[in-house]
Amino acid sequence: MNANFSSKYEEIHVPEVKEFCYITDNTYFKDEILQMEFDVLDHLKFEMAAPTAMCFLRRFCSVAERTSCEVPPVLFQCLAHYIAELSLLEYCTLGYAPSLIAAYATFLAKYILSPSQKPWNSTLRHYTNYRASDLCDCVKVLHHLCCNGSGSNLAAVREKYCQHKYKFVAKKYCPPSIPPEFFHHPSN
Repeated sequence: MNANFSSKYEEIHVPEVKEFCYITDNTYFKDEILQMEFDVLDHLKFEMAAPTAMCFLRRFCSVAERTSCEVPPVLFQCLAHYIAELSLLEYCTLGYAPSLIAAYATFLAKYILSPSQKPWNSTLRHYTNYRASDLCDCVKVLHHLCCNGSGSNLAAVREKYCQHKYKFVAKKYCPPSIPPEFFHHPSN
């Protein structure tokens, strides 16, 4: 085995174990480094990261795509990811659970791409465990960011999503308001 376990988790270019031996001036041997790494990972139960909004967003986008076929999936995914990344710039969204951030990114992406249709349905409610009314406050915050993103001092996310690679989703027209009835559902 050339690489250690935990480096494989995040690194693109994984250092070899012999490099760690060298860094320690050969104080530790390869087998000792690998055993200690295994012990640490075992103690952590191999749980090295908390779930982020992106973990939930993949699932929610998949569910949303199955419930509406009018929009190309790649466009929808790019827009939902853009909205989720915008949430990182807004202090008031820090208190929301990652699953909630993913849900409101899904809601808002569906709304922006199909503004005449209710963005939330019973299938999304089932798979996300959120009602449309649960999303109201946070969706409004992100809706404001989407509508006024070009005037923001923090333009890196917008510039990223203005590229062809991301289907220019940051340039998409964002309707100025969301009908209040979109946050209500007969089974809500």
